[in-house]
Amino acid sequence: MKTVTRLLLLILAVGMITGCATTPVKTIENLKAAYNGESTERAKSEGFDTVAVMFLATSKAEAIHAANHLKVLEKLGEKISGPQIGSFTTLTTAENLMDAIKGETYEIETMYPGFITVAGTEKSKDAVKSFTWALDTEKKHQLFYKTALSALNSGGEKNLPVKWFVCPVCGNTYDAGTLTAKCDFCMTPKEKFIEF
Repeated sequence: MKTVTRLLLLILAVGMITGCATTPVKTIENLKAAYNGESTERAKSEGFDTVAVMFLATSKAEAIHAANHLKVLEKLGEKISGPQIGSFTTLTTAENLMDAIKGETYEIETMYPGFITVAGTEKSKDAVKSFTWALDTEKKHQLFYKTALSALNSGGEKNLPVKWFVCPVCGNTYDAGTLTAKCDFCMTPKEKFIEF
C-alpha cells in the first residue's frame, strides 16, 4: 500500500478574478498548495492489514480535504486541472508511518495555521473553514499514526482499531471506539460516514 506521502507543494500562477472587489491572492495560492499537498501496498504486503485499513481511511480523508480546497478555489474563480504530483518512494510500513507523522506535524504546526491566518486576513470564510477542517483532522491522523507506529515497534498491531469511519463532508476520521452520532466538525450524521 502506498502511504499518504507529503508531496512537493507547488505555488501556481494566480490570475485576477473578474467581478471581485478584493482578490484573496495569497489565500488562492495557499488553497492551491493545500490542494496539491492533500492529493497524492506496502503495509498489506508486510502483513499489517489493520494499518493498511487505517491508511485507506486517512487517504480518503485527504482526498476529501483536496476536494474541499478545490471547491473553494473554483468558487473564487480559479481553475485547477489536477494536483501537481511529485515523485515518491514506497518505504517499509514503519518508515511510511514516520514519514506520515512528519508530514502531519508540518501541516499542524506550520502549514494550516499560516493558511488560516492569511485566509482570515483576506476575509475568505470558505477557505478558513476548509483549512480548519483539514487542520483538525490532521491532528487526529498524527495521533493515529503515532499509535500505529508504537504498536508496530511493540511487536504488532493486534490492539489497533480495525474499523474506521470518514465524514464525507469534512474528512474527519474516527476509529470505531471514538465514533460519535454526528461529526464533531461539520455535524454530518454518522449514517453518512464512509466505513473502512
